[in-house]
Amino acid sequence: MDVLLVSVVAIIALALVFDFTNGFHDAANSVATVVATRALPAKWAPAFSAFFNFLAYFVVGTAVANTVAKTVKSEYGGVALVFAALFAAIAWNYVTWRFGMPSSSSHAIIGGLVGAGLAAGGLEAIDWSSVQKAALGIVLSPAVAFCVAFVAMYLVIGVQKAFKWHDDHPVFKGVQLVSAGAVSFGHGANDAQKTMGVIAALLLSAGYTHIGADGKTVEVPEWAALSAYTAIALGTLWGGWKIIETMGLKLTTLHASSGTAANIGATTAIFGATAVGMPISTTHAAASSIVGAGVGSGKGANWRVVGEMVIAWVITIPAAATVAFLMYHLTQLPTVLAWVTVTVIVAAFAAWAIWAMMHTIHAKDVEAEIPVEEILAEPLPGHPRLEGHGPVD
Repeated sequence: MDVLLVSVVAIIALALVFDFTNGFHDAANSVATVVATRALPAKWAPAFSAFFNFLAYFVVGTAVANTVAKTVKSEYGGVALVFAALFAAIAWNYVTWRFGMPSSSSHAIIGGLVGAGLAAGGLEAIDWSSVQKAALGIVLSPAVAFCVAFVAMYLVIGVQKAFKWHDDHPVFKGVQLVSAGAVSFGHGANDAQKTMGVIAALLLSAGYTHIGADGKTVEVPEWAALSAYTAIALGTLWGGWKIIETMGLKLTTLHASSGTAANIGATTAIFGATAVGMPISTTHAAASSIVGAGVGSGKGANWRVVGEMVIAWVITIPAAATVAFLMYHLTQLPTVLAWVTVTVIVAAFAAWAIWAMMHTIHAKDVEAEIPVEEILAEPLPGHPRLEGHGPVD
C-alpha cells in the first residue's frame, strides 16, 4: 500500500471539509442582506447563493489558488504541514461560527499555513510575498467595500428622490437579488480557489503535480477545482445561520435600498481582488459594505458588534497560526505518541463540531427575528438621516 498516496487522499478530504466550513461560515456574505430585507425567503437563500457559488467554476481561473499554494515554499511542504494548517483553519471557522462572529476563512487558512510553515522550517519556509499580498487584502478590501457602499448609498438615495421610491421598493429588491447573486459568484470565485491552492500545494510537495511552463504557476488539476467548488456550494447550502443573523440583523438596520448599496460595495471589492489574484476575505468585504451602507443611509451601526468583529479579524491569522504551529509539532512526536495525541484531539473536536451543528439556529429562527415595519407609500422628503432615523442600539 502506498502510504504517501493514502495520506494525500486523506488530507485532500480534510481540505474539502475546510471548504465546506468556508461555505457555511461565509454564506452570510451573500445572503444576509436579502434575508434581512425579505427580498428572498430565508429558506431559499442558501440554495440561491450555492448556485452562484458553483457557477464560478465555469468562468474563473486559478490566480488566487496559486497565491495560496505558494504561501509555504514547496521544499518545506508535506502532509503534516498541510494537515496542521487545515485543522487550525477548520477549528477557527467552527469556533467563530458558533459565536456568530463573521471572521475570515481566507485568513484562517493563510494563518494556518504560515504557522505550520514556521514550525516546519522557520522564517525561510514562508514565501512572504504571498503573505504580503494577503495582508494587503486585509486592509484594502474592507476600506474599498465600505467606501463604495457608502457612496452607492447616496446614489441610491438620489434615485429614491428622483422616482419617489420608498426604502423597500420592489425595484430595490430586484437589484438586491441580482447583486447578491454577483456577491455569491464572487465568493465562490475567490474562496473556492483557496482550497484549490491548499490541495495544489499538497500535490506539489508530494510530486503529484508540477510547476507550469512559466516556472511560476502551480498546475491545479481539474478534479481539484471541481471538488473545491462542489464542497463550498454544499457548505453554503447548509446555511450557517448564526453568522447570517449577525451580518443581517446586528450590524445595522437594513432595507432593500441599503442592502443594494451594501451588495454593490462587496461585489466591487471581491471582483477586483479576484481579478488580480489577491486572496481577500469576502467576509471582510461584505461586512464592511453593510456597515458602509448603514452609515450612509443614516441608520448608523452597532459599533459594539462592529468592534467585536474587527477584533476577530485582527486575531484570525495569529490564532490560526498558533494552533497550526502546535499541531505540527504534535505530529512530530514519536510515531505512536503522535498518532494517539493527534487522533484524540481531532476526535474530540469533531465530536464537538457535530454537536454544535446539531444544536444551532436555522432559517425559521432568523426569519422570526426580522422586524416587520410598515412600508411607506411615499418616500420621506429629505435624507433619511434627517427624518429621525438615528443609529441602531
